[in-house]
Amino acid sequence: MAGTAGTPGTPRVLRAMNDRAALDLLLEHGPLSRTRIGKLTGLSKPTASQLLARLEAAGLVLATGTSEGRPGPSAQLYEINPAAAYAAGLDVTPERIHAAVADITGRTVGACELPTPGRPSAKSVVGQVTDALDGAVKAAGLTRDDVHRLVIGTPGAFDPNTGRLRYASHLPGWHAPALLEELAAALPMPAEYENDVNLVAVAEQRLGAARGHEDFVLLWNEGGLGAALVLGGRLHRGWTGGAGEVGFLPVPGTPLVRQVTRANSGGYQELAGSQAIPRLARELGIAEIPTGPYAEVAAALVARAAEADEGLHRQLLETYATRLATGLASLVSVLDPELVVLSGASLTAGGEVLRALVQAELEELAAARPRLVVGAVTEHPVLRGALESALAATRDEVFDTSR
Repeated sequence: MAGTAGTPGTPRVLRAMNDRAALDLLLEHGPLSRTRIGKLTGLSKPTASQLLARLEAAGLVLATGTSEGRPGPSAQLYEINPAAAYAAGLDVTPERIHAAVADITGRTVGACELPTPGRPSAKSVVGQVTDALDGAVKAAGLTRDDVHRLVIGTPGAFDPNTGRLRYASHLPGWHAPALLEELAAALPMPAEYENDVNLVAVAEQRLGAARGHEDFVLLWNEGGLGAALVLGGRLHRGWTGGAGEVGFLPVPGTPLVRQVTRANSGGYQELAGSQAIPRLARELGIAEIPTGPYAEVAAALVARAAEADEGLHRQLLETYATRLATGLASLVSVLDPELVVLSGASLTAGGEVLRALVQAELEELAAARPRLVVGAVTEHPVLRGALESALAATRDEVFDTSR
């Protein structure tokens, strides 16, 4: 039917396109005047004024202060209304659930960390998820019903064909056949589930080292070794959600690991995963090895090795770089990415020194020569990616004024 909200070229759709352009500019630049919005969008002053009045009436923008420090009269400034909508994210690990709520501008307004010891059942998993979410919501001064959308990051991936979690046998309680249905019944908002490393890639693409890049691989090494594949600007998840589970990749230098899903490990994980670093340090004869969880120990050893110019610690870093490049060579030979982002504590702890060693080794082992960079989102990257993913979908819905 002509003139409906979804008909291309109608005044309503054109107004909605201008509205979204202005809202995106306010997100990117912060408070702007009517004149500045008009210049950035190419709209006339009267049209920009009508646009802002429309968005203010819809509760999407607020008038906030006036411009100062410029010649001439001050101008009214406008900003996104942070209370227009809220989104939430969860980062789930075997040890804890970290939850956060952000307003529509992306500012985190509440957070909660919930320890999850033991081996929970599916029923208790639902309780843990809602408790963590409620803790973040309460810290933000909100209720569950105020949250527009939730994204939950977990190790492994939920198979889109069966709804079952795969590639994460170390996450107890999350493998029940009806878990997603039970969570949907307990949550008042739409919830999406995404692989944790994929969410780190979302964070790096929107906020960090991969900004402006459409094709890149993110290699993650912390609790486990994994990768995220971004092709043409979109995450490639594979048929079962298992694209990027590179820890299971057979590689030279380790015996073949059979029945990898039962072992929850594979050749590349055994060669270059975080748990291999303390073992390598002992084999090299390094005397002082920290104690604690293996991922933290690995990061501490890598950080110490990155400061060494010679000796056993330097040998540790060089061997680790070769092992990392061994698996990366297979990835870049097939995908030929523009960029490889090194993320996770066992990689970022090595900084530029480790990056340069891996880059040099990779150029010897693979025909393709992507640029390697160290990840820039180091504070709760999975959670940040979950929030960014939830916010993107929320903005698409809330900022659509064509309805």
